[in-house]
Amino acid sequence: MSLSQRLDEIRTGFEWPFWVANISEIFERLSYYGAFASLANYLHEKLNFPTEQTGTLTGIFGGMVWFLAIFGGAAADRLGFRRALSLAYLILAAAYFLLGSLGAPWLAPARAAIPPAIFVGFILVLPALGVSLVKPCVVGTTARASKENVRSIGYSIYYTMVNIGGASGPYVASWAHRHLGVENVFRVAALSVFAMFFAVLLFFREPKRASDGPTPSIAETLRNFLTVLSNPKFMLFLLIFTGYWVVFWQQYISLPGYIHGYISADADVEFILVTDGLAVICFTLLINYLIRSIPAFDAVILGTLVSSLSWLVIAFQPTILGAVVSILVLALGEMIQAPRYYEYISRLAPPGQQGTYMGFAFLPIGIGSLIGGWFGGRVMHRFAEVAHQPQRVWWVISGVGMLTALLLLIYDRVVKPSAQEHSS
Repeated sequence: MSLSQRLDEIRTGFEWPFWVANISEIFERLSYYGAFASLANYLHEKLNFPTEQTGTLTGIFGGMVWFLAIFGGAAADRLGFRRALSLAYLILAAAYFLLGSLGAPWLAPARAAIPPAIFVGFILVLPALGVSLVKPCVVGTTARASKENVRSIGYSIYYTMVNIGGASGPYVASWAHRHLGVENVFRVAALSVFAMFFAVLLFFREPKRASDGPTPSIAETLRNFLTVLSNPKFMLFLLIFTGYWVVFWQQYISLPGYIHGYISADADVEFILVTDGLAVICFTLLINYLIRSIPAFDAVILGTLVSSLSWLVIAFQPTILGAVVSILVLALGEMIQAPRYYEYISRLAPPGQQGTYMGFAFLPIGIGSLIGGWFGGRVMHRFAEVAHQPQRVWWVISGVGMLTALLLLIYDRVVKPSAQEHSS
């Protein structure tokens, strides 16, 4: 097929809802990662939360999304994508606006009536309600509004939009922080998703349903949840792999406070955090081409080890450049393991349960953020604030990742799930 024919296929292969949903995904990810990039320093420096509570609260923001996403698909299907997507963006707009208004006078009565950590923790959960609806709507629209011959390209476009938004978010947060103040980072995020609320109402039309069976209800999703929980080998793997995400999320949980507290109080943390998303956009295809012959589980172990070692760079070189190089190495590990991780789980899943298993693939991301927030806050407090040895923070975090890689290696050699034996 010639290039012109392929381009014509792409031009005619996607219905209008595909483009509306996927372009809106850029702004959803921009808002999410923009807020995430500023959150830790906002809580600690603007709202005066101690280091330990800052870590825990930041982990809640990053973690709850992945738990609620398990049920978001069933909810979106019952509502319809247009209603679910518009509702999601309205929830997100309100949630980010509330986050930016935590110190505002009009919220003073609520702050006085509710313990601060509980009050802020509740508001930090609200964005997860919106994101958990956006994801299944955009992915579902990609499936429904793409012709069969270009569907794989459609998912590539979706992945690209996600990463464009992920890289743009910290950059926009950097600009808003410098010119408008840190609390307005969240208001800019709110404005971004509020615009998408109107875009969906004006331009999005419900895509036609596929002729296959109905999406599972929430009750069926719960039953599938219990079915997977009864597979001890798979659950053990997910539990071990949670350690990877404990290490990964420290770029948003511990690194912002570390940079401002122990490298430079004037450093543009949000701009530094652009590094991960930008690296993923630029190098994912190349990295996956280079490691294509490595078995899936070996790539997961290798990626875990590389990401774990990344934090030793800033431990030895506590500078802005050291932070950037650490994130680059962290992203390299992410690019090595992430595609192969999903490949491994898709092969491990029993026939007919691939969808359920792939839903569970996101659980370590959420658990890793929740544990990583609690863990990162306490490690920062213990070694940086009490012991006055901040570099040791990164040795401990790297140790968690190296232990995870070792446990994955033991799991591979000892547990050996039968599906893996056939696919490795």
